[in-house]
Amino acid sequence: MDKVVKTLREAIQLSGLKDGGRISFHHHLRNGDYVLNMVMEELASMGFKNLSVNASSLFDCHLPLIDHIKNGVVTEIITDYVSGGFGAALSEGVLEKPVQFYTHGGRPAAIINGSTPIDVAFIGAPTADTMGNMTGKIGKSACGSMGYAYADAMYAEKVIAITDNLVPYPLPMPSIDETYVDYVVSVDEIGNPAGIVSGTTKITRDPVGLVMAETAAKAIKASGLLKDGFSFQTGAGGATLAAAQFVKDIMIKENIKGSFGCGGVTGYMVDMLNAGCFESLVDVQCFDLKAVESIRTNPKHVEVSAMRYASPFAKSAAVDSLDVVLLGATEVDVDFNVNVHTDSNGRMMGGSGGHSDTAAGAKMAMIIAPLSRARLPIVTERVFCKSTPGNTVDVLVTQKGVAVNPARPELAAALKDGGIKVVDIQELKKAAEQLCGSPKPLVRGDRVLADIIYRDGTLLDRIYNVK
Repeated sequence: MDKVVKTLREAIQLSGLKDGGRISFHHHLRNGDYVLNMVMEELASMGFKNLSVNASSLFDCHLPLIDHIKNGVVTEIITDYVSGGFGAALSEGVLEKPVQFYTHGGRPAAIINGSTPIDVAFIGAPTADTMGNMTGKIGKSACGSMGYAYADAMYAEKVIAITDNLVPYPLPMPSIDETYVDYVVSVDEIGNPAGIVSGTTKITRDPVGLVMAETAAKAIKASGLLKDGFSFQTGAGGATLAAAQFVKDIMIKENIKGSFGCGGVTGYMVDMLNAGCFESLVDVQCFDLKAVESIRTNPKHVEVSAMRYASPFAKSAAVDSLDVVLLGATEVDVDFNVNVHTDSNGRMMGGSGGHSDTAAGAKMAMIIAPLSRARLPIVTERVFCKSTPGNTVDVLVTQKGVAVNPARPELAAALKDGGIKVVDIQELKKAAEQLCGSPKPLVRGDRVLADIIYRDGTLLDRIYNVK
């Protein structure tokens, strides 16, 4: 007995999917993913209509999905993140229903509690055996961790594993095991692993970015959190990665032994593990091929589900044990609310991902952002879209000083004692406006393009069209 079917079409027919059905995808191959387009093309050719697509993230490689929206094959999008090109297309209003943006922790919670049920999960598996045991650690399309696919596999009505490396049963040490899988389909290619890497996962060489990064590392040291047992996550932006490099240098110089690094893992975090800065890495997504190699070969580099990573309704999650998280922003307002969903023109070009999950869980959530980008101020009176609420954000680091949330006076005092230039966030807003001028605020239209769902399932904000 095995679960292998000859074609994707046969697997879809066997799954019982109907018009109006709810399907899901994971994004571990990022901009190199072939699975979503392959499945959607097949569904369109079979005549399906009115489908709901729940994808943990969507990249520019998924732009053919826009045509399926225009043709009525897809009428609902649920996701945690959209890349710039895909988001710009959605911002044109091609979708009648608002996009539903979840967080990386909120998405599995919503699947599990039934808020966003899945009829058929299509899981791209770099290696799978004939009964559906699968892993992302080996195979020509290896992506490393498959953490975002766990909830889909465990709670979907039907699960179809799609692989380009079918191996005999049993596959040793699977990420997702056969008990959740209904059908297995073998195809020529599920993706291009080179697409895992994007421009946002490279360390900055910009002088301003490096100044901010060094300041951030010094602020972490001054906070008193950088000591034995230190736990840490950094975003994949250039300045935050540079800050991680500075933190590594401090830890090695002062022989500080941390407990764990967390999140979507880059080669820079792997370097910290190998240098003895951490006892382990807790990895829900590999951001580059160095991380893929590490999770395959190093038992201290541990694959975890999105539930264990960040779900607010799990009995515990890794983000709740974080000391420090470094994050980016497209806008920060004077109440420390952060926007990572839209650009300066109000177009969708991102998403919370784990941003608000880690900000809520960490002892110190630090935003690193320049005062301006493209001659527009980053610090504003009110963000166009609230992605992460200000009461979970502790520090904003810019090239002109560091602002600390007024709710954390003891932290502000510690940073000042550590030689950090601490300023009021209103001063940073004023400095940004002196540098760039005061741009005209965007005028919201009356059409809701997206709902921002906070990690606990409540509506945090909405994205409207721009007049």
